[in-house]
Amino acid sequence: MARGDAEFVEFARSASGRLRHAAFLMTGNHHQAEDAAQTALVRTYASWSRIRDQDAYGYARTVLVNHLVDGWRRPIREYPTDDLPEQRRGDVADDVATRRWLLDILGALSARERAIVVLRYYFDLPEAQVARELGVSLGTVKSTGSRALQKLRATGIPAAQATGIPAAQATGIPAAQGTGR
Repeated sequence: MARGDAEFVEFARSASGRLRHAAFLMTGNHHQAEDAAQTALVRTYASWSRIRDQDAYGYARTVLVNHLVDGWRRPIREYPTDDLPEQRRGDVADDVATRRWLLDILGALSARERAIVVLRYYFDLPEAQVARELGVSLGTVKSTGSRALQKLRATGIPAAQATGIPAAQATGIPAAQGTGR
């Protein structure tokens, strides 16, 4: 195995889970998330010699978001098979309830709003970097993000109260701040 290959294997092991989770938050589908994360890693590997000394994770994240946005623009048709994927065993009721709640509130957002919320709050990126990665202006990120947070607050608080979890803890959404006007 070449030196670059060993470095990439280590990078892929450390980044794949987070990329897959981000893709799941953007798509709401485990299978699409796994495909998107694998595609991002394949494309990152193709450019590995050029990017390994730079921000490889940032590059993979950008590839992931671009791949998902392309898929929203041009949906790919898939055909079902009779083979079932592996099933996780054990009591997963809390995970299912939390996942369903999260997907319901994220489902209220448009694709762009979801991408901005995930990049901004899951990846904790500054607004300027989100704008660069999505290829939009800083003002678009700020206004779209603000509208998205308003939608999440409106849909998230009743669900959080129903589950008995404090809204800020359940959503991870920053509390509304005064405009200072």
